[in-house]
Amino acid sequence: MLSYDVCECGAPLQRMERETPTPVGAEVVLRVIAAGVCHSDLHIWDGYYDIGGGQKLRLQDRGVKLPLTMGHENVGEVVAKGPDAKGVSIGDVRLIHPWMGCGECVVCRRGEENLCVKPCSVGIHRGGGFATHLMVPHPRYLFDIGSLAPERAAPLACSGVTAYGALRKVSDTLADEPVVMIGAGGVGLMALALHRKMGGKSTIVVDIDPAKREAARAAGAGVVIDGAARDALDQVRAATGGGAWSVIDFVGAGSTVKLGVDATIKGGKVVVVGLFGGDVTISTPFFPMKALTVQGSYVGSLNEIAELLDLVNRKGAPDVPVATRPLDQVNAALNDLRDGKIIGRVVMTP
Repeated sequence: MLSYDVCECGAPLQRMERETPTPVGAEVVLRVIAAGVCHSDLHIWDGYYDIGGGQKLRLQDRGVKLPLTMGHENVGEVVAKGPDAKGVSIGDVRLIHPWMGCGECVVCRRGEENLCVKPCSVGIHRGGGFATHLMVPHPRYLFDIGSLAPERAAPLACSGVTAYGALRKVSDTLADEPVVMIGAGGVGLMALALHRKMGGKSTIVVDIDPAKREAARAAGAGVVIDGAARDALDQVRAATGGGAWSVIDFVGAGSTVKLGVDATIKGGKVVVVGLFGGDVTISTPFFPMKALTVQGSYVGSLNEIAELLDLVNRKGAPDVPVATRPLDQVNAALNDLRDGKIIGRVVMTP
């Protein structure tokens, strides 16, 4: 098999060749058909997350070892399986749920392997989809994509389920109040598309990039606001009629979280999704005085990806820009993403 691996953080991915794995037990080997490029890949490629105050959370702190084949948004064709791999057949095309845990703890048993303290996620802790083949440990991570095109289904494994999981956390206000979304990158545009399918009322999108604001407007955002404007907070308050009940931050920078907190009304909620980095100071009296909720949302669970696929099958695929490139252009795709040149998603096709 062929893969493109992180062998040194920050250096170009290296073309590698190794034996295609042979599955045992319940393992399944898939030929990769489509592999999405995610902003999280940039953090993994760099080798750290900025956690503010000059501190960094490094790959080794998360149990990640090099060389690593990234790529966690994958659709593949089953080409081999172990004798205990039930419910899947050779030739099946499946979306791979990448957020795997130990499979044995209480969290995993309730279907929330994405929150396991011993993660072994595809493209982070185990080989991912920037390759011709990958192996998953059990068929429970494989989902039928129905009539969806593989390149449109692949982003659902991260961008899709991440947006869906965040929207679920504000579902009690979706039908009645506008949702403020900070960031109109791949996940933000996915959230815009899913918001409508989930019965949402309206959206207000904040982004510092004019091209992404225009993409958000074209995707149906009711109001778009320049996050770099000096009166951005006043604009959000005006657009929400005095303050937001729900803010979803798909950037996760100190400044964007601060904007979200300041923009909420009493009883409001800020859901932080993005991993841009930094830190934020919040006056502690605001928590009780505003009845403020600040909640993190990390990717999605097995249950949520099943719900998402059911929603997509009933309401149609999210209308998010998707471009495909051959796998040997993965370094260029990552650099374009870093430079802000990608609108929507780029999907590699080995």
